[in-house]
Amino acid sequence: MPLLTDRDLLARLVAFDTTSSLSNLPMADFLADYLDRPGARITRLPSENGEKANLLVAAGPERAGGDGIILSGHMDVVPARETEWRSDPFSLLEAGGTLVARGAADMKGFLALATNRLAVARAHGLTHPLVLLFTYDEEIGTLGARRFSETWHDTDALPRSVIIGEPTSLQVVRLHKGMLRLRLTFQGKAAHSGYPHLGQSAIEPAGRAIVALGELRREMERERPANGEFFPEVPFAAINVGTVVGGSAANVIPDGCELQLGIRLLPGMAADDMIARVRHAVGRAVGTAPHSFEYLSESPAMMLPEDAEIHRELSADMRQTRTQSVMFASDAGWLQRMGLECVLFGPGSIEVAHKPNEFLPTEELRLAGDALDRVIARRCGPA
Repeated sequence: MPLLTDRDLLARLVAFDTTSSLSNLPMADFLADYLDRPGARITRLPSENGEKANLLVAAGPERAGGDGIILSGHMDVVPARETEWRSDPFSLLEAGGTLVARGAADMKGFLALATNRLAVARAHGLTHPLVLLFTYDEEIGTLGARRFSETWHDTDALPRSVIIGEPTSLQVVRLHKGMLRLRLTFQGKAAHSGYPHLGQSAIEPAGRAIVALGELRREMERERPANGEFFPEVPFAAINVGTVVGGSAANVIPDGCELQLGIRLLPGMAADDMIARVRHAVGRAVGTAPHSFEYLSESPAMMLPEDAEIHRELSADMRQTRTQSVMFASDAGWLQRMGLECVLFGPGSIEVAHKPNEFLPTEELRLAGDALDRVIARRCGPA
């Protein structure tokens, strides 16, 4: 397959509908075929059910010893069902110096850059490894990165430094919050609403739980935990009752109600401690009302020391002098648990991600590519 320009490769990538509810295998297969060139080692790492896969591609020496660089990103995107789209979300549109499509910013622009750089670099020979790690299901709980962190044990084959191409508007980010997802399910007994003594509402204790969670949210907003200073807009753990589903009709006593919670944890906070705190608040509010509590997923927070080599190096290259943080989660939370040192850095803005008419500035795509070229030259070098 001939080498494409970064723009043309991006067009091919956004044409794959990799919404998290669908398989990413067609796009993973395309990337593997595109990179199937002398000097590239390609490994597909399937999900537990085999319907999706992480993709690991390496060039250069097989044993890293910590040297080299990993360029990482997720292949999935959020849905594009909004009626406000002015063009086909899965067809790249050039408009006013931008590239418009679902996933253009978050984060197929970076995937195109990383893919082309390995395709070119492997032909020149490398003194240290250049590795691509492309994951699945980041958008619904960093599931691919978690599976990689729990199943990949050959750490000697991996460089220690990682650039994850989240849309940071070319800022180098060393901290982000985590995301904990929980489900509360309340059980009742259905009955005709004319005979309420024959039933038991599941919605009423759920309502008391929502009130208690609101009180817990306000309590947490007054707290100033460690590392909150790096997130001045929201310097606390933020809890959100994201969905409420229950009941079937106004004349039926509801026999079930489900709440889903999202909690943004700061670096250093333990998920188990927060779960215990939520359990306690809900338990006090609902008493003996039948309910169950389910852990859905966790995307751990990330915190890299300011003097970590990849942070210092990339910050100096981009002439950045201040620590940057973001309040969304990424694959970095799991990768750092493998002993990898991660920064977020990529073209595009998180403010347009997950929205209709998502776009990537063409100039940022170019500048990000230039920055990756410099990193690869320093870190991997021609043989």
